[in-house]
Amino acid sequence: MKASSPPCRFDQLDAFLAGELSAAQVEQLEQHLDACPFCDEELTRRTADESFWEDTKTFLSSADGLASDHDTDNHPLPTMPDQNRFNASGQDTPLGQLSFLDPTDDPHRLGRFGGYEISGIIGQGGMGVVMKGWDVSLDRFVAIKVLNPAYAGHSAARQRFAREAQAAAAILHDNVIAIYGVDHWKEMPYLVMPYIKGESLQQRIDRTAPLSLENILEISLQIARGLAAAHDQGLIHRDIKPANILMPASVSRVIITDFGLARTADDASLTRSGVLAGTPQYMSPEQAKGESIDGRTDLFSLGSVMYTMACGRPPFRAETPYGVLRKITDQPHRPLSQLREDLPPWLETIVDRLLQKDPSERFDDAHQLADYLADYLAHLRQPTTTLLPKIEAPTKRLRPAIPLVVTFTSLLLVGGWFAIDRFAARNRNAPPSVLDPNETSVPPRASDANPSPSAPSPAHLEWEFDATPLDQLETELDLLLKETVADPFADPSPTSE
Repeated sequence: MKASSPPCRFDQLDAFLAGELSAAQVEQLEQHLDACPFCDEELTRRTADESFWEDTKTFLSSADGLASDHDTDNHPLPTMPDQNRFNASGQDTPLGQLSFLDPTDDPHRLGRFGGYEISGIIGQGGMGVVMKGWDVSLDRFVAIKVLNPAYAGHSAARQRFAREAQAAAAILHDNVIAIYGVDHWKEMPYLVMPYIKGESLQQRIDRTAPLSLENILEISLQIARGLAAAHDQGLIHRDIKPANILMPASVSRVIITDFGLARTADDASLTRSGVLAGTPQYMSPEQAKGESIDGRTDLFSLGSVMYTMACGRPPFRAETPYGVLRKITDQPHRPLSQLREDLPPWLETIVDRLLQKDPSERFDDAHQLADYLADYLAHLRQPTTTLLPKIEAPTKRLRPAIPLVVTFTSLLLVGGWFAIDRFAARNRNAPPSVLDPNETSVPPRASDANPSPSAPSPAHLEWEFDATPLDQLETELDLLLKETVADPFADPSPTSE
């Protein structure tokens, strides 16, 4: 008889996402997820998937159909939230989830939050809600991201929330969301960001995919520049996906948002066992394996975003998140040329380079990628005056090889010095040679006790140093160093072009 699986416990899912489960507990949870589709779906919903923060719903949505910039100006709402009512922006979020708001005298508002008048819901997810608020003191609309009261006492959730604010505030770039401020109200942390009309890249893809070649390059170039600015600050986003790319309606600009998973490159918790951070469809292989990561993990995610813009779907798909992760780590993606014949081969080359399983086979950094994308975009717009760029082979990182060469050289020099010194000492202490019987023994003179340095050495103490072995070692070392610098990771087997 098959043993029944343990009962569903959502608190275990929260502990798993916070990294508080032991290895045995993680293994038990994975077994339960394999047998319980309900918990598997709930975990997917909570792990920054498409529904997280619901950016694809109305975040930065345009005000089409509304009389003014206010989400609820012509749709008065009750002052006290009603569990059976829905907000005026057309979302399926019950107003009861906003019970933490203070009442307001304005019938066109949902309520008050701190010093802000809340006029609508931008997005919501399992851990919180993003609201549209009116800053009374500065007379402007803002986006307010509030941590769910249920998670306000959860240390891991609060740390992630604070980390998002710190990460985004450290980057000053046109393609990265700005942070106006961070504060607490009623024991709930929140951060204030610009409110920008428009749509997310996911909404654009859902509406118009596949995107044109020029749009793909324009959007990808700006994302790469934003990532370069973040990486220059030592930050890795770890959750680049279309829903986290905002596109203002009034300008041709894209903005990277949601730095909730961002970490510094030397953060030890990046490799904590059993914890996966990111959206499965856009996660890098090293993220899926729980290995150490650097900025190139964001480049893999950007490659998946470019693939999605070109085809309307991610490069890796499966029925479950674990199935997606398995494909990301073990299987190649389907070439773009098989899905869109109108795309040039060089775009497929860029995407293939970004989606390499080995980070060293991708572009060196976001700056290099941005330079290539800018050159290709310029060639696309002015093909007669701008040459088609040529992508160089990936540069191997030589840091693991150089210390070995330096260590070998040091040992060789020290060993050679000791050998020479020992040989000289042996000759100095050698016994006198047997005298020739034909020679007459002459007692040494007193002046011979301390011979002058210029006096010739006796025959049995004369020696000549042979540097031939050391010269051969130096030549071999020089050849080894040149081969290592050229390509320390190259496959020695010949490859056909």
